[in-house]
Parts: sequence; C-alpha cells; structure tokens
Amino acid sequence: MNPPLNPTPPLTMLDKIWNRHVIAEDGGELLLHVDRALIHEGASHAFIKLELEGRTVARPKQVFAFNDHYVPTSGRDQGLAGIANAEIRNMVIQLQTNAAKHGVTLFGMDDPRQGILHIVPPEQGITQPALLICGADSHTATHGAFGCLAFGIGASDMMHVMATQTLWQRRQQSMRITIEGEPGFGVSPKDIILAIIAHIGVDGGTGHIIEYAGSTFRNMSMEGRMTVCNMSIEAGARAGMIAPDEKTYAYLHDRPYAPKGAHWDAAMALWQTLPSDAGAVFNREVSLRAADIAPMVTWGTNPQQGAPITGVVPNPRDIQDPIVAQETASAIDYQALTPGMALSEIAIDKVFIGSCTNSRIEDLRAAAAVARLGKAMVPSWVVPGSQLVKRQAEQEGLDAVFKAAGFEWRDPGCSLCTAINGDQLQPGERCASTSNRNFKGRQGTGGRTHLVSPAMAAAAALKGRLTDVRALLKNA
Repeated sequence: MNPPLNPTPPLTMLDKIWNRHVIAEDGGELLLHVDRALIHEGASHAFIKLELEGRTVARPKQVFAFNDHYVPTSGRDQGLAGIANAEIRNMVIQLQTNAAKHGVTLFGMDDPRQGILHIVPPEQGITQPALLICGADSHTATHGAFGCLAFGIGASDMMHVMATQTLWQRRQQSMRITIEGEPGFGVSPKDIILAIIAHIGVDGGTGHIIEYAGSTFRNMSMEGRMTVCNMSIEAGARAGMIAPDEKTYAYLHDRPYAPKGAHWDAAMALWQTLPSDAGAVFNREVSLRAADIAPMVTWGTNPQQGAPITGVVPNPRDIQDPIVAQETASAIDYQALTPGMALSEIAIDKVFIGSCTNSRIEDLRAAAAVARLGKAMVPSWVVPGSQLVKRQAEQEGLDAVFKAAGFEWRDPGCSLCTAINGDQLQPGERCASTSNRNFKGRQGTGGRTHLVSPAMAAAAALKGRLTDVRALLKNA
C-alpha cells in the first residue's frame, strides 16, 4: 500500500493543544479559546476595566477566584477583622464583591476548600488535560503538570479573557527537557527543577514552552510534577508541561469538577492522544541525568544562582564573563556572604515551608519526616496550600509532629512567599524557603532568601543553618 501523499507530520503535545484552541489569526497573532481563568485578589484591575467598558464576564462558570495572596495565615478565627491592614482587608473584600456580582465561583476566606489558586484547582479537578488555562499569576504554569497549556497573564489580558473567553497570543517555540534515571537519596522534585534552572539559566526558556520528558518525570508523583512545572517560569519559559498518563487519570478521577460517566470516557479518549508523537521535532532539546543531581540551595538573588548543598559560594573573580561576574558580586553582597564559604555554613534566621511550589501533602510529609528528628532552632512556619491539605495533614498527625518540633502550624495562604499579607521578613533576616523566588526583597524589604526543598528547609530549621538533609536522614 502506498503511503498517503500528505502524511501528517509528528506533533508535539504543545502542537496538539495549541491547534485545538486557535480561532483566528491576524498578523502573526492567534486568537485562542480559553477554557479556564483563575484569579485572585490582584485581579481587581481586570474587574475595573470590565466596569469601565460596560462589560460582564462572558462565561462565569469557567472563571474561578481564590482568596490566597492577601489572606492572613494566623488569626483566621477573627474573620475579616483579623486583617489589621485596611488596604489588604479591602483587597479580600473586593474580590468577594466582584465574584458575587459577576457570578464567579469564589474559594473564599471562609470556604472549607480555600487555598492557593495553584493548589485548589487540581484538588477540585478544575485543572484537566488538553485545556488552555490562564491565571492572574505567573505560576499558573503549575497546571501544565496535567498535560494542559497554562500560563499567567496581566490585568488587561485577563479582562479580555473574562469578557470574551478568548486571548490573543503569539506562538511560542517548543523545548523538551529530558531527564532519565532515578534521583539519588534525598533528592526531591524541587531539587530537580532548581538543578534545571541552574543549568539552563533564568532566561534559558525564554520564548519557549517546556515539555518535561523522560523516566524521571514519568516516575514522579503528580505533586512532584506540579512543583517542577510551577518553576518553569523561573527559567524564563512561558509554561511547562508533562504528558498525562495513568497517574494523571488516577489523580483526577472522581474529583468534584472532573468529568463523570460517559463524559469521563470521552475525555479519556482525548487525553490519551495528547502525548507528543514519536519523531516530533522540538525547537530546542536539553538532557540531564537524575543521578547527577544533589539536594540544591540557592545562594544568590535569582533561582539560577544555586548549587548543590555540598558546594561553596562562588568567587566573582573566577568568572570570565564580566556581566555574570558583576551579577554574582552584587548577589553575594546583598546576601552578605563571602566567596568560597561552604553553603552548609550559612546560618539562617527563619524557615518557611509553604507556597504554591511546595505546600501539598507530600511536601508536608517530607518536611515532617525530618522535623521529627529534632527541635527547630529558629522560628519556622509551616503553611499548608489549602484547607484540604491542612485537614489531611492533621488527620495524619503531621501538625502534631511539627508542633512538637517547635514549628508554627498556620492556615492556608501565600504567606511569606509574597510578603503582601502581613507575613514578611525583617531587613537583614535570612530565610530557608520552599517558595519559588529569591529576588531581592521578595519576602520582605531587605530580606535574604535561600530556596530549598521541604526536607532541606526542615533540616535547616533543626540545625539553624543550611544543611545537607541526607546526613540527617541517614542517621535517623
């Protein structure tokens, strides 16, 4: 039999999802249908633009709102009265008002499902393969762990999405990052994404959407995949994606918003076609070996400036590129470190376990496994990503483990990751944090952040300094 005259070329997962959502094209820009929009308190500007143009939300059932960035993580029993700052309190109230006015589903401050907008949608089954999801937050990339295309947008674009359920975009290039093998002892998904960013740089993914492939990601839990995709934005990428598989389907099955009955069967028929075809061509390929990755820690002021915990603070004089050398010197100066000092010698003042990167139940289990080995030497906070995570952790007794070790057990929210809700570092304070950004002042003006995994954060709490968690676990 002769082959077809115009065979369909192999397609990437990005191709398949993107092509399904194109409505029209104009001068290189494509009008895309948007399946879901995720907003938080910061979306007030988008609602203001809607009002100014006399528009309403086109499909309110496809828009989901979350009180997370501005809610307090302590004193929640006082309700809105517990938010001392009037400006922050008004942000929370305004989202409640806008959601009610436009018929948008709100996972509000008093909702038993409340939590971070990148934690709750997967829990509820709102996030599904093949969808195009836009969020009012750059870490919307998290949802790509389910084999969907998800990215953050600004207020003007969000207004357009809410008014029309569409968005104009230029096509991004594709990148595949392949990692094979089983990670070593003590190495977590957070270490893997930090190692990737240290390898390709904070601009390594610029103009690209990354697909993560290989046995390392296939063997990873859904929660681990979410951690990896969450920080794709820190490598400069527009989004990150991982092909859906049996783990994806098992995670989603029977979630409140997941398809049911015949709709589930139809969805599965589509989802199983999504993985990239054999022979699909990517614009860029990167390969790493899991065995080469160790527990990571950042020493500088961007996620690229990281190294294995066994490493040292670099010396700018050893760097040939003058621009990189200057950036390194500036970061070391801000962080008040000394070139050549061992990373494991860096004393810390606070520990934060939380954020949309690392506040799921698996993250808390990993941290608790270390916390039970001693007592915290510095103030240490554990902030679950949602009320469901919090309740499950309490059912498993994890809260008791943390409290016995001297950690503070808090209510769900973005907390110290964003420092816009009353939780922040004081000038000069140094924090071992499971969040996603270590920019200058990210956790509070003058604060110094070191990004680590949940287990590494717990180890730092017990020792009062950045610590190789493997040594603690091996002696347990």
